Amino acid sequence: MALKANYETVMVISMKQGEEGIQALIEKFKALIEKHATLQSVDEWGKRKLAYLINKESEGYYVLMNFESEAEFPAELDRIYKITDGVIRSLIIRKPEGAEAPADKAEETKAEEAPAEETPAAEAPAEEAAE
Repeated sequence: MALKANYETVMVISMKQGEEGIQALIEKFKALIEKHATLQSVDEWGKRKLAYLINKESEGYYVLMNFESEAEFPAELDRIYKITDGVIRSLIIRKPEGAEAPADKAEETKAEEAPAEETPAAEAPAEEAAE
């Protein structure tokens, strides 16, 4: 059995597809990933302005997916991205071994932003004096 690794993929879907077409493409790729890998999360970023025109389009629909698979699958996924009408850009990266999931980082950030309980300065010396 081959070793599995964590991957992250972002695809930009053409706005010419319409809402139904965009959702159909997302479902198609979710099903494909679930068939060949373990889908961990899907994050739809929605419609965003592109940095430059791609195929005379200035906006695209961004989708981020995290999955775990064997090393051969990302190459096949990339091939399918390239031949699918409606996908104007895509990127697949292998995440480092110790990388945390995006949800874990978000929870960690919220915990850091929450005010920590402060111990009054007057209590600390009193405890030391009692010892």
